[in-house]
Formats: sequence, structure tokens, C-alpha cells
Amino acid sequence: MCNSIVNVIAAEGPMPFSRYMQMALYEPGLGYYVNGLHKFGQSGDFITAPETGTLFAAALARTLEPLAETLGADWTLLELGPGSGALAANLLPELARPPARYLMLEPSAALREVQHERLAALPADLRERVEWIDRPPDKGFDGAILANEVIDALPVERFRRTADGFDQLCVTTNKDGRLAWASRPARGRLLEALQALEENLESPLTQGYESELCVDLPEWMRTVLAPLQRGLALFVDYGYPRAEFYHPDRSEGTLVCHYRHRAHFDPFVWPGLTDLSAFVDFSAAAEAGQASGFDVAAFTSQAGLVIGSDVHQRLEQEMDDRARLALTTEFKRLVLPGEMGEKFKLLALARDLDPPSNFQAMPDYRARL
Repeated sequence: MCNSIVNVIAAEGPMPFSRYMQMALYEPGLGYYVNGLHKFGQSGDFITAPETGTLFAAALARTLEPLAETLGADWTLLELGPGSGALAANLLPELARPPARYLMLEPSAALREVQHERLAALPADLRERVEWIDRPPDKGFDGAILANEVIDALPVERFRRTADGFDQLCVTTNKDGRLAWASRPARGRLLEALQALEENLESPLTQGYESELCVDLPEWMRTVLAPLQRGLALFVDYGYPRAEFYHPDRSEGTLVCHYRHRAHFDPFVWPGLTDLSAFVDFSAAAEAGQASGFDVAAFTSQAGLVIGSDVHQRLEQEMDDRARLALTTEFKRLVLPGEMGEKFKLLALARDLDPPSNFQAMPDYRARL
């Protein structure tokens, strides 16, 4: 992977960080998400909420049940970036009214194989509802879209505020042939997006401030939301509203790398073997959803989602001590502020649909957007 990146730089000069991130994560056969190496769970590089157990899926099921009741039996659920398949495997049995079709948008052949193996244990009636696709469907549908830890993996641009404006941080090689940072004045779409960003902040960014911006987020949201004619789109990810994302104290950005359950901050270490991600600007995501014809139905923490869905009642109903301890451990991991509870947020977008009733039991963070 590193040689491929170095060869492109040698031929074309310093590359935008977004292209570097695209290659490191998605280059066919070599990128992190398409090279066939194990990524998820205890033996991988990180654990997502669906892999902690069944409570996260149960919370989403409680949120989707009113939708299923409203739309009837012929509703569709589209999952973006289904990873190991854990969410589908846990969610389908939780739904009293499962979708007629469960679409898994997964372009990676290696991950599709992992997902097929994960879902093989489902009852035949549920397994037969699952279909794999490699792009958003052309035909519209009523139902729901789920995206758990997907937006954070969209390629971002790195930038630095200067005395004269903004620099784009690019990737080059140093005299030893190692990957290194380079800078050039921001221009084009990136410069326009940075100028618009700063206009929406309470005060200008200080000189030397570095961070990230996903220039392609509005177009990506428009594309994935386009097929949903009526229903809910639920995005769960780690991130902040814009004012918190670009807080003066967060002057080195949010880019983070994961390898074997260890976080580090050097994106040039083992490209293709290391996960790269950036926190989500949920204000930008909400605005992109609204521009696509959706309403912001909810914005809350993952703790708000889980607790507001009353899945903690399972802890009280479980009679086996060992099973209750496992559920308690899982619950704490999902909701405690020092774990996933506040770091992860839920953005719910709705089109032509009243918000589910359990949204009323969740803390409402929409004013922060």
C-alpha cells in the first residue's frame, strides 16, 4: 500500500490528504477495508457498538418498530457500511415486524464474505430478506436507513489556518522516502468550504489551528438519502456539533488511527493496515440532510438512544446471574460517559414521517446543532 502511495506522489506531486485517506482505506486489494484482513471485534482493531452484544440493536429496534407499524409489512431497511454484519445479525431477530428487504450496501467482496458467514446462523425466514448491493438503490423505497460508524470513515481534507487564510495539508515524501506532511494554499471547493465554515463560527479560527473538513459530505448525504421516499435515516457515530468540533481547544483536529485496539495519531504508520477516521461534524451532516429534503427528528447521545429505548429493563428481567452481569457490562459500555455514551451521537433524519415516540424520552441536543 505504501509503495502505491509513494509512486503516485512521485508521478504527480503531493496529494491531498483526502486522496491519501481514500487510498489507505479503499484502494482495491490493498486498502484497509478491502484487503481481507480482520478488522472488527476482539481479534481486530476496534469494537463497534453492535459487537458488544444485543442491547444496541435492541435500542434501534425499539426506534424502528413504530415506523414498521406505520408503513406496514412492505418496508425496506438499508444499512450502509455493515462491517462485520453484527448489526444485521442482532437487529433482524429483535424486530417484531422485520423489513421485507434488508439491503446491505457493501462494495467490499472481503467484507461481504464476513457478513455472509455472520448471518448464516439467522433463521431462514430472516436470512432470505437480506440482499447485498454495491451502490444505493436506483428505485425509491419507504423504510429506514442505518449507518453506524460510517461517516467517520469518509475521506477528509486536513487544513491549517494561517495569517493570510488557509493552507491545505497534503501528503508527500521526505528525503528519506518516508511519508510526510506538506502544505499549499487552499483553493477551489476546499477554500470555499473553509470560508463558509469560518463564517458559521462565533469567532475566526486562530493562526496555526489545524483540523479536518469533509468537503464531500453534502454530496454523499444527498446520494445515500435519495432513495428514501418516506421514513427515517439514523446515523450513529462519534463526533460533535460544529461549535464543539472546531472549539479553540481542539486545535490539532480529530483525526485518529486504530491498530490492534490502540489509538494513535500518525496516519502515515502502516497505511492499509491501520484504520483512519475523523470525528463527525454533526452540524454539517444535519444541514446536508435538510438540504436533501429531510427534517432533523432527533440529535442525542448514544446513551440517550439506549436509555430512552428502555432496553435496560432486560437487566432487571434476567434471572441468570452470569447473563445479568454480561448485560450490565454491555449496558455500561454503551451508556457511560467515559465509554461510548457521550462520545457517540445519534442523528435522526425524517421525511414525511412523525418522529418515533421514544425520541421524546431522549435528551434533545438539537439546539447545539
